[in-house]
Amino acid sequence: MSELADFLFEVGMLQKTPRTGFQFLGSGCESVAEHILRTVYVGYTLCKLEPQADEMKTLKMCLFHDLPEARTGDMNYVNKKYVIVDEAKAVKELAESIPFGREIETLIEEFNAQVSLEAKLARDADQLALILQLKEYGDLGNKYSQEWISFAIQRLNTETARLLAEEIISTDSSNWWFKDKSDWWVNGTSRKNGQDENP
Repeated sequence: MSELADFLFEVGMLQKTPRTGFQFLGSGCESVAEHILRTVYVGYTLCKLEPQADEMKTLKMCLFHDLPEARTGDMNYVNKKYVIVDEAKAVKELAESIPFGREIETLIEEFNAQVSLEAKLARDADQLALILQLKEYGDLGNKYSQEWISFAIQRLNTETARLLAEEIISTDSSNWWFKDKSDWWVNGTSRKNGQDENP
């Protein structure tokens, strides 16, 4: 049980590990854990659009794809020009410490190999999570976000992901909560059949 406790504390480090690319974007911040959360939801959505995919395997890859960053930290594209990270060593040492470690190691290896449909969807989910955040920052005025989005789109593997990316780019990020321009935004009430729902 002590190894499992260690593993769960290690997972907690992802909440404290920043995604470092935002220092170059000039706005925004996100922990690795926050990125993983959205990636899992995007992966789930992609699996619903690609029913031939093994949903559980895809979601596990989304969950574990950045787990090594608890040990290595997040290396952005500028860092990677100069720093070589031994992710394989980090994954191997993690895997050796827990009884289900080999499963995690295998999933990360498959994700990195990018051969299976599930690995491609998980990578697409990873990139779409980035695109969503970049779109949010672009809607708030970041002038660099669109160029970053254009590179992220080129990393997408599947037509399904490309179609979803097009929809994300053309949708205002506030639309989900602000599309109803009713009296609510003036008076804190909404009207239904001519009556206030919240008198």
